Amino acid sequence: MIISYYDFQNLPDRQAQYNFVLTHGRIISVREVNQSKYVLYKVSTFSVELIYDTARDKIIGMNLFENNSF
Repeated sequence: MIISYYDFQNLPDRQAQYNFVLTHGRIISVREVNQSKYVLYKVSTFSVELIYDTARDKIIGMNLFENNSF
């Protein structure tokens, strides 16, 4: 599904953004540091990094990257 960076930022809340990434994103890379896992997803024309707390099995953060070279 194609969505603009702006429209993604304007989804109703963080949970809607997380759900969109998990449903429509394509995993680009994964790295683990201590009890955190950083998963980079390609979503439409931008990238989203979800940060997981592996001990609690929960998303604890998100970073957006407007431009990418994929």
